[in-house]
Amino acid sequence: MKIGILGFPNVGKSTLFNAITKAGAECANYPFCTIEPNVGVVAVPDTRLGKLAEIEHPEKITPTTIEFVDIAGLVKGASHGEGLGNKFLSHIREVDAVAHVVRCFDDPNVVHVDGNVDPIRDIEIINLELIFADLETLEKRLERVRKQAKSRDKHCLAELSVLKRIKEALEQNLPARSLEFTPEEQEIVKHMFLLTSKPVIYAANISEDDLMSGEENVYVKKVEEYTAKEGADVIAICAKIEAELAELAEEERKELLAEYGLEEPGLDRLIKAGYKLLSLITFFTLESKEIRAWTISNGTKAPQAAGKIHTDFERGFIRAEVVDYDVLMAHGSQQAVREKGLLRSEGKEYVVKDGDVILFRFNV
Repeated sequence: MKIGILGFPNVGKSTLFNAITKAGAECANYPFCTIEPNVGVVAVPDTRLGKLAEIEHPEKITPTTIEFVDIAGLVKGASHGEGLGNKFLSHIREVDAVAHVVRCFDDPNVVHVDGNVDPIRDIEIINLELIFADLETLEKRLERVRKQAKSRDKHCLAELSVLKRIKEALEQNLPARSLEFTPEEQEIVKHMFLLTSKPVIYAANISEDDLMSGEENVYVKKVEEYTAKEGADVIAICAKIEAELAELAEEERKELLAEYGLEEPGLDRLIKAGYKLLSLITFFTLESKEIRAWTISNGTKAPQAAGKIHTDFERGFIRAEVVDYDVLMAHGSQQAVREKGLLRSEGKEYVVKDGDVILFRFNV
């Protein structure tokens, strides 16, 4: 799964990306420092992996991951090719969700492309550019579908209805994600790759002083009030401190977190929020040599979950031997779970749950 990090130039996107991936993406105080998107893969923080390792002592622990893409900063007029508009918009189409970084700090030494800090203005400009781009896509599609719908084909008529609804929303400055669709309609929307259909988290980038004081940041408050209407999560984060944390050893990291009164890095909260945003869950496979976490969509059935490991597992699926993480931890080992008859045998219709520890039986 890919999450795109986007926002105005100089809001802290690349600093945040560096902290997430430790990939060393170029970061500088001038617009369009990022031209081609930097890509990094980051482990999803999950304390359950370590606890499973404590009872099974594997040779290897493999977490599940999310891919982050650092996209070039957008400016007003991007939908008409301003700045790096066309490249920027094409990069957004390729991600599954968006982490929209909003500048919520004052610093005369860091240039703002519009001269002053105003997070709501920044959000509205970017949203409007995405809406303009989607309207252009929609108009082209509507022209073609209207002609096809003259044949009274049911699929074409259904698509035409969806397109008209989306167009009406966009013309009211509402993103496509603000609409509700049936599963059939969602398939139509999915294949249109609309920019405003991407789910969004807002990352409010605050200063070190705000983080240390613990006082409410007025910019963050405005962002929370503004985004509440679309039910979007807002994660207050200090990208500069996160970048420092990423460079420290474990003990030093804990000391710095304690100094700022934090229980966990803001990045962990952002990653978890991204996982939740995409409606993802984790299941585990537990063997003597490796404990591994796997990412699947919530609602995935056992054979398809097995297919995440290997296509042969799905093709030759027989059953899944399942135990809940909490049950396993309560009894201390797989052997104890088996002896007490707590290992369940589940078939093809079983819907995998978050935290399931599974052994798949298959035959090819």
